[in-house]
Amino acid sequence: MAPPPTMNRPMPGQNRPPMGAGRVPRGDTQQLDFESLKRLIHTKLVDKLDLTRLGDLQGDTLRREIRLVVEHLCDSENPLLNRSERERLIEEILDETLGFGPLELLMKEEGVADIMINGPKKIFVEKNGKIVKSAVTFRDNQHLLQILDRIVSRVGRRVDETSPMVDARLPDGSRLNAIIPPLALDGPSITIRKFGSKPLTLENLLGFGAFTTEMVMLLEGAMKARLNIIISGGTGSGKTTLLNTLSSFIQHDHRVITIEDAAELQLQQDHVLRLETRPANIEGKGQVTATDLVKNALRMRPDRIIIGECRGPETLDMLQAMNTGHEGSMTTVHSNNPRDAVARIETMVTMSGTELPLKAIRHQLSSAVDLIIQASRLQGGPRKITYITEVLNMEQDTIIMQDIFRFMVDGVDENGKAVGHFEATGVRPAFMHRLEAAGVRLPANLFASRRLG
Repeated sequence: MAPPPTMNRPMPGQNRPPMGAGRVPRGDTQQLDFESLKRLIHTKLVDKLDLTRLGDLQGDTLRREIRLVVEHLCDSENPLLNRSERERLIEEILDETLGFGPLELLMKEEGVADIMINGPKKIFVEKNGKIVKSAVTFRDNQHLLQILDRIVSRVGRRVDETSPMVDARLPDGSRLNAIIPPLALDGPSITIRKFGSKPLTLENLLGFGAFTTEMVMLLEGAMKARLNIIISGGTGSGKTTLLNTLSSFIQHDHRVITIEDAAELQLQQDHVLRLETRPANIEGKGQVTATDLVKNALRMRPDRIIIGECRGPETLDMLQAMNTGHEGSMTTVHSNNPRDAVARIETMVTMSGTELPLKAIRHQLSSAVDLIIQASRLQGGPRKITYITEVLNMEQDTIIMQDIFRFMVDGVDENGKAVGHFEATGVRPAFMHRLEAAGVRLPANLFASRRLG
């Protein structure tokens, strides 16, 4: 009698090995078979789904219902799958149907801060401060475009040949930027800045060595005394994270209005009104800019206005808001140091189209801004607050500024990461009377010239 067929022996009529237990790891051909099986089951799933009945289901309930159908299809199409392969197949099909496909793995992976997609086969991630290539891939450009369209359509945006660039946010608050052909020559290019479901706290940042307790004491006092603050830094330096963290010091009875291109701020107060800009529609109409929202926010009785990032004409309106009774307002700008931040703000004010002399712009800036916090990403990935700088006043045509705390780089360690130390410059801020009037009491030696930490 012939021996019964086993999991490792092809059944009669089969042209490929089954995908059961005890096999050697799949090669390219077997991996193709897994992908083919996944596409087949996905296609049959779409045919079987009763969309009218599923329309009333949401979230976990919808996923459970579809999972039952997928499990039945897996058993009927290939019952020889082992347990781990079957579970992997089911999860990937569910991700393709309800989620973001291959992106789901990277979005769930701990330690991944940025995801950079350069076409369907080249995906890089920043993990623990280093950029590495991921093993995750998409089938082709069309597969990647389908997932991208699903993401942006959920937040009311669109991306196609007539509108090939999009800036949006994911449900968890992560920020997405995408650009597709014909502008991107090698296929759709997507960049995702991940945001955790739990915002980083001061304790987290202190543990990471981003700043010292002395610096926190000053920043807490500055927030409570309603100083106007600019957070400056380069891409990926932690500006938004720092803004979120500082917001924990805002009084809970203050009405805060946030204005962003893609909402990513996670303020920790109850009385927060979040506004988001809107791009033009396909006819080129309906655009709502940050400038429009700032002007409207001034009519909404805000105590503080927070702009996620100033990058254009809205900068002038932000300075005017800071100068007209909205103390404690904040924004971020891209620049390499506090002096560059001032120069960039001057440039952005001129973009408003208002013919203001440079001296008038600088006078308004020095009157509006009290503090500039410089966030930097150093060699090897560590993020630090490298300057806390006070903006004083005008002397002739120059804005006078003074550093209160700063970070000095001493060199690099054996892992290629920059190392250094924080120091107090010995300068006592001119705004100390405002902190004292707000009931903030700081130690007498807080600003004494010394090395910190």
